[in-house]
Amino acid sequence: MTTSFHISVLPGDGIGNEVMPCALAVLNQVGQRIGRRFHFEQHVAGAQHYADHGVALTDKVLADCEKADAILFGAMGLPHVRGADGTEIIPQLDLRFRFDLYAGVRPIRTFKGLPTPLADPRAADIDFVLVRESTEGLFYARGRGKMEGDEAAFDMMKISRHGTSRVCDFAFKLAAHRAQTKSRPGRVTNVDKANVFTSMAFWRKIFEEHAAKHPAVRSDSAYVDAMALNLVMKPWTYDVLVTENMFGDILSDLIAALVGGMGMAPSGDIGDKHALFQPAHGTAPDIVGQGKANPTAMILSAAMMLDWLGAKHGDTALIDGARAMKPPLSMPLRRIMSNPLNLVGKVAQRRSQNLCCRTCMLRSARLQQHEYVQTPSQARCCDWRGLFQSVPFARLGGDAGRGDRRYL
Repeated sequence: MTTSFHISVLPGDGIGNEVMPCALAVLNQVGQRIGRRFHFEQHVAGAQHYADHGVALTDKVLADCEKADAILFGAMGLPHVRGADGTEIIPQLDLRFRFDLYAGVRPIRTFKGLPTPLADPRAADIDFVLVRESTEGLFYARGRGKMEGDEAAFDMMKISRHGTSRVCDFAFKLAAHRAQTKSRPGRVTNVDKANVFTSMAFWRKIFEEHAAKHPAVRSDSAYVDAMALNLVMKPWTYDVLVTENMFGDILSDLIAALVGGMGMAPSGDIGDKHALFQPAHGTAPDIVGQGKANPTAMILSAAMMLDWLGAKHGDTALIDGARAMKPPLSMPLRRIMSNPLNLVGKVAQRRSQNLCCRTCMLRSARLQQHEYVQTPSQARCCDWRGLFQSVPFARLGGDAGRGDRRYL
């Protein structure tokens, strides 16, 4: 069994460069504790690189991503850097299409100690996954849009049997796994607009065909507008959602707001051979260099990467490493955060002096008797190394070898 993994690292633009170092520091420490080594190959890429050199992703970057065991991605894109058609330079879309990363996985759950915008106490039990088809849908139109002079613009949606079948299959397998690990029935909810669009009626037909193949997993469907309402009114009732590309793009931002904002939302773009992991937030150029960038989503995305690598290679040590990265994030939230905060990657607001130095949440916290407590002293910026050295691994990872895939 291999114990060394090649990770292609693309910090990207904006706060991607601020949150990535924290994730790498955590991965190095976890790797030491589980006996695994990560070789990080970092590359300069993104919208700024496009502005400076005319290319966002060089052949060298793409070649390294191709041979890497996984891709760890910060954030790319800048509002002022656009192509000839007026759209932004968004390299992550190029990577999804090139490496056929068809399943956009967006896990969302509440953190103890972190206030949510929902008053209902059941919001404390939010724990579900949105699976977004990431290679077709309305995003298929990228680069294919047509103009009729200066009077009209047309973008085409693509829904294929192949693309829809594989993402539905992914969602049902995920729900079955979650049912096993959580000891309760699994459920997949399809989100579409089948009452209006032929393409969406076709999508639902394929979903229902796959539902019939997975009788042990409950299934239902909802129109996307009704789902937008339900995700505010009763998000704790859902398990796995599966939806088209554009609908998933929009709903994934909505669900992040339920648990603290984009800075708390990890994601993975997963294919049959390759996978990319990144925080759901953007580059947030308005807060770059202000010490407001929250690295939680980046670190949780790195945990998802370990989870995926562990499942792919049958390596329970990697899965234990992924599980070990959750409690250290929850502890400072429980101890430090007593006031409502908006931990959003794009519009983060600093409402507590105890939260967020430039790249970490531990500015006013230290580890004492394996618990986080507030102290007058200032912890070194991004001192995750001390965090993982101080906490016994058994306390972090739970039962060794259990293989509880939390995120996938």
